[in-house]
Amino acid sequence: MDTIKIKVIVGSTRQGRFSEKPARWIFDEAKKLQSVLVEMLDLRDYPMPFFEEPASPSMIKEPYANPVVAAWTKKISDGDAFIVVVPEYNHGPSAVMKNAFDYVGKEWNKKPIAFVSYGSVGGARAVEQLRLVAVELQMAPVRTAVHIPWPVYMAVVGEPVPVKPELFAPVAAAKDSLLEQLVWWARALASARAGA
Repeated sequence: MDTIKIKVIVGSTRQGRFSEKPARWIFDEAKKLQSVLVEMLDLRDYPMPFFEEPASPSMIKEPYANPVVAAWTKKISDGDAFIVVVPEYNHGPSAVMKNAFDYVGKEWNKKPIAFVSYGSVGGARAVEQLRLVAVELQMAPVRTAVHIPWPVYMAVVGEPVPVKPELFAPVAAAKDSLLEQLVWWARALASARAGA
């Protein structure tokens, strides 16, 4: 089976952010999978302006002129599957993560996506909103997400990166299910895209 490329997206850029801790954990766990290449995409490395283009990404014929946006779009195009690590702010996802979705069109299409979240109710409301965005972008959100509960958050928040994996033990079963589903969909959709 061909190697699939999974991109782990760090969906927060704020000072003192928590997201890099679960992002590194899920990145390290995904790297253990066979025939998988995993890359971390940190939105701090892609400081895109808030979407202000005259045309939708679904309508453009050439990449946008902004070099950061062009680099971001190229990374998304290169991926077969995505894991977004996102906080919940005010019952929704971070603005920078939503903006990162909005700048890309066809490069997201027909690829699976999974979510790792934290915040109130484990970030569930942020994930539910991003599932709707993903469906509009013709993606396939996998059923299982990792919602980090408050006790795990508190155990991890003061730890250096990389965090000891055993601190994520309460969400290990969800992580395993997420990765299994993501890889299955990535292979199925890569095969379908190749045959289209």
